[in-house]
Amino acid sequence: MSLENDALEYHSREPRGKIEVNTTKPCFTARDLTLAYSPGVAIPCVKIAHDPDLVYEYTTKGNLVAVITNGTAVLGLGNIGPLASKPVMEGKGILFKKFANINVFDIELNAPDPDDVIKACKMLEPTFGGINLEDIKAPECFYIEETLKKELSIPVFHDDQHGTAVISAAAFANAIEIIGKDPAKMKVVFSGGGAAAMACANMYRSMGVRKENLTMCDSKGVIYKGRTEGMNPYKERFAIDTKKRTLLEALDGADAFIGVSAAGAMTPAMVKVMAKDPIIFAMANPEPEILPEEIKKVRSDAIIATGRSDYENQVNNVLCFPFMFRGALDVRARAINEEMKVAAAKALAALAKEPVPEMVSAAYGGTKFTFGREYLIPKPFDPRVLLWVAPAVAKAASDTGVARFPIKDIEEYKEKLESLMGNRYVVMRTLRNSVKRAVESKKILPKIVFAEGEHETILKAAQIVREEKIAEPILLGDAKTIRANIVKYKLDSLADAQIEDPFASPKSTEYGKRLLEKRQRKGMTPARADRVMRNRNYFASMMVEAGDADGMLNGLTQSYPDTIRPMLHVIGTKQGQRVAGIYMMIFKSRVMFFADTTVNTGMNAEDMASIAIETANMAKQYLQTEARVAMLSYSNFGSAPTHSSLMMKEACAIAKKRRPDLIIDGEMQVEPAVDEKIAHDFFPFSSIQGDANVLIFPNLSSANIAYKLLQKLGGAEAIGPILIGMNKPVNVIPTGSDVQDVVNIATFTSINIQNCREEMSGALENPRGNA
Repeated sequence: MSLENDALEYHSREPRGKIEVNTTKPCFTARDLTLAYSPGVAIPCVKIAHDPDLVYEYTTKGNLVAVITNGTAVLGLGNIGPLASKPVMEGKGILFKKFANINVFDIELNAPDPDDVIKACKMLEPTFGGINLEDIKAPECFYIEETLKKELSIPVFHDDQHGTAVISAAAFANAIEIIGKDPAKMKVVFSGGGAAAMACANMYRSMGVRKENLTMCDSKGVIYKGRTEGMNPYKERFAIDTKKRTLLEALDGADAFIGVSAAGAMTPAMVKVMAKDPIIFAMANPEPEILPEEIKKVRSDAIIATGRSDYENQVNNVLCFPFMFRGALDVRARAINEEMKVAAAKALAALAKEPVPEMVSAAYGGTKFTFGREYLIPKPFDPRVLLWVAPAVAKAASDTGVARFPIKDIEEYKEKLESLMGNRYVVMRTLRNSVKRAVESKKILPKIVFAEGEHETILKAAQIVREEKIAEPILLGDAKTIRANIVKYKLDSLADAQIEDPFASPKSTEYGKRLLEKRQRKGMTPARADRVMRNRNYFASMMVEAGDADGMLNGLTQSYPDTIRPMLHVIGTKQGQRVAGIYMMIFKSRVMFFADTTVNTGMNAEDMASIAIETANMAKQYLQTEARVAMLSYSNFGSAPTHSSLMMKEACAIAKKRRPDLIIDGEMQVEPAVDEKIAHDFFPFSSIQGDANVLIFPNLSSANIAYKLLQKLGGAEAIGPILIGMNKPVNVIPTGSDVQDVVNIATFTSINIQNCREEMSGALENPRGNA
């Protein structure tokens, strides 16, 4: 299908358009209706009447933005009117929601008179926490925004001006850093005399570009002092003394071209006359002033950006407006000032220098991004933009006095923002913080050996693990290759990390002898023990067994059986325990643990009881709350007594006998395990009343299917697998995991190490178990 057909089908399929209104409170019963509407709704109304600021407590105002246009300058389509502009405004709404969880009403005004736009916005102020002006032609847009900023006490932001200015300023800052030029000496030429050009020019001047070195051109040519044709008071601010009259003349010897005009405005001949290492930002949409391939035909030293996603360095406003408003709304800012815009630009420029997560590369077809000429600014689908830009904006608002509720603790605010990225981020942040607290109190950093130490994903994860003090990584593999990759991927924090090579390490012989002692009656010979110890799976396992490492991660590039087998041979399982793989499942309203999802194909009641107890212990360690275990089946408390259901019933009884304190029940179906009403109405005798946080499945198939199905279709986030039942803290990394997955599993491993240390310490202090 063509782009035209795809776009029309996308917008017309049911439900039509791109946004809808959803309820946030239950409205199913008469009681709900009483609270939602009359008479209950009168109570917050009275409160707000006495204290207007309470509108932020009892309504959506604090998280609601109006996207307002009169349709006089829509994209590159011109004055197509408010009706035809509606798809664009809905598009802004979907981006606000997607990237910053901000609710939007799009408002298309039949108001060609700018005073009518101002009047409408003033009347709408009580409804909204902020106003995003969009697609309004110049110079009316300047007049509208300036007037509203003076007369409203909520933030007003004209995205066409300032969004482009913020993003391009971030790219410009990084570009001049790369080429090593002084902004005060640079000659910068603008193509375009409208809203975006003027906002960009103001931002660049705040970054050090001198006014006399900044030349602005419109469709009539250079904007110079004394020109009368096509001028207005806003253009007059950028008029300079110069004899140059055309864009070509202005670009002769220029260091930068900033295009916010129209397709074809720049030619290869213009590119040729620019200075060494020219910066060319051709940002007209949908077609740039000049295509990158045309530039590259005549200049190999140019740094290029466009507004398109199919070229490098996309200057996309979505990197600004959702996060600008997120920060402004969260401090209830009265306005969006220059300091907030500069803070956003600096945050974006700084983020571009950070290692790029695998999930971002995956969103762009596996392309690897590294700071440089072809990667000046973050990508729109980089989730970290929220955590960098919104706090920077909120802090700037607080520091400059426009925030009604200034940010007091920026790190606490960042943690709050993580909840917008999904509960997975919140849960993992909590677990990482617990690891850091344990490390700080014990003054001991756990050592985790990464058996695939040459792999890019493993190295990037190891750097995060080290920098965040989750653990001290030990990298296993060819030392020369590992060091070369550390340099290649710019992982400076790993420069002095411990590296072990199974083929060169003097420990291999010692480890081989220990392995022979453990398995000489299980088919192991001296020659084979020596040979397998060159295998990194066995070597890493023995490092943990010998106490040279506290934990181990492996499996990114290998099959599950090949990864776990050496662990079982060398480290083994706890006495009386069954090894099992557990997934932490993160839903919108709860966190649960599923077992066994990865290891066992045939189990009896004793095995199931053992896994239930171990999973409950782990859930309590990680969630810091009481584990509530449901033994699942297709039967409810004897309703279908078959071999499978009776096994789960027996396993429940065994677990209760071993651990009388454990909250566990079954056999039961999923409904009473997770649905409070069903449990209360039909099984009031059960100790599980729809509040289970540990689900034990009757076999590997059902557990594996359940977690994958909920992950793919049910919106759950799955983290794991986490091994239980092993003698020491080791875990398997699933094939295809990204950097964040590896960091998460390392976090679980570190927590397990800390808990093992506490258990060992307790056992030494109380060897007979006396109270």
